[in-house]
Amino acid sequence: MTKSATPQWKKNMWALWFGNFATGAGASMSMPFLPLFINTMGNFPKWELTLYAGLAFSGVFLSQAIVSPLWGNLADKTGRKPMLLRAAIGMTISATLTGLSPNVWFLIIIRFIQGTFSGYINNAYALIASEVPTKDSGKTMGTLTTGNVGGQLIGPIIGGYLSGVFGYRLPFYMFGFMMFLASLSTLFFVKEDFTPIKKGAKTGIKDAFKGIQHKWVVWAMIISSMLIMAATTSINPIISLFVKELMHNHGNVAFTSGVVAALPGIATIFAAPYLGRLGDHIGPEKILLAGLIFSAVVFFPMFFVTTVVMLGILRFLIGIANAALLPITQTVMTLEAPARSVSRIFSYNQSFQAMGAVVGPMLASGVAGILDYRYVFLMTTLIVAVNIVVVIIAYKKDHVDVGIVSK
Repeated sequence: MTKSATPQWKKNMWALWFGNFATGAGASMSMPFLPLFINTMGNFPKWELTLYAGLAFSGVFLSQAIVSPLWGNLADKTGRKPMLLRAAIGMTISATLTGLSPNVWFLIIIRFIQGTFSGYINNAYALIASEVPTKDSGKTMGTLTTGNVGGQLIGPIIGGYLSGVFGYRLPFYMFGFMMFLASLSTLFFVKEDFTPIKKGAKTGIKDAFKGIQHKWVVWAMIISSMLIMAATTSINPIISLFVKELMHNHGNVAFTSGVVAALPGIATIFAAPYLGRLGDHIGPEKILLAGLIFSAVVFFPMFFVTTVVMLGILRFLIGIANAALLPITQTVMTLEAPARSVSRIFSYNQSFQAMGAVVGPMLASGVAGILDYRYVFLMTTLIVAVNIVVVIIAYKKDHVDVGIVSK
């Protein structure tokens, strides 16, 4: 008896898993240390440093929010693979140029340009969402997420070591190299059986949502993605500075910041596939609500931390909550979105995620500059509470029992 051939969607999933891993590792290898890198470019007061850090973090997501719907429309016409290659090659170039930044404004501008070429991970989700059997969607999306999260796990640790030994520029060069490898992986190993939308067909928001049974639920997932990103990225501009404060400016701040930044990934990489499978059985929405509640419970005590160890433990726990957030919203959209418009739905989702990643860090920079770093965690807790209300209202509007949504 011969073994049945591995379906192409599974081969694509593993090739895209590597691309997600490279994207997560490369970005996280450099991002936690961006404020420290900026600090080497001038003698900035605290408020100015947090402002520049916020702009540098938010710039990439601001441009991403603007262009994502355009790339989504193009993906539904040309296929997702060309969009994956566009993103990977664009980030290869822009990440390398970031490492060559001579001053803070050059860095901020390059980060803005980088955002126009980003979107690898969401296109990976869209491609797999258009192919995976419904019964495997939760597990598959969870597995695909472990690629990105696995990269985010080792990236800050490696980046922290490299930054401490060789300076803050090398991690950006490594990011560019890893995206070059992702470009090759996508080019040679991803095969897409794509049927373009008909020439002259409508490609607007109304057409994209046409045929979706639970529109309120899908919009809730998109808004949730924005709020989740606002909450999870709000700490990015201040994490290394907060760790530096907790360590009283002693020890290897870069490496310690890298470990603290990586801790959520350790929890997420193990929890995401399990929660994805559990969502396939009991309904992804139950997992999402539980994750949001747990997230609020964990974010709030971060306000009171006085040591790096306490911060690290809570960051680890937030990784469990993360495993029940973005992967689950992706699963719900996979179950709901029609194949003909899945790229557009995911691009709108990416655009809203990007807006969250703009608002979160900028709000955090303002809060940290006016009050203190730890007040960012109170702000984050409030964002999560708003998200819980949005999800509950959406399910009531669509008259859907939590956990019952199906394709």
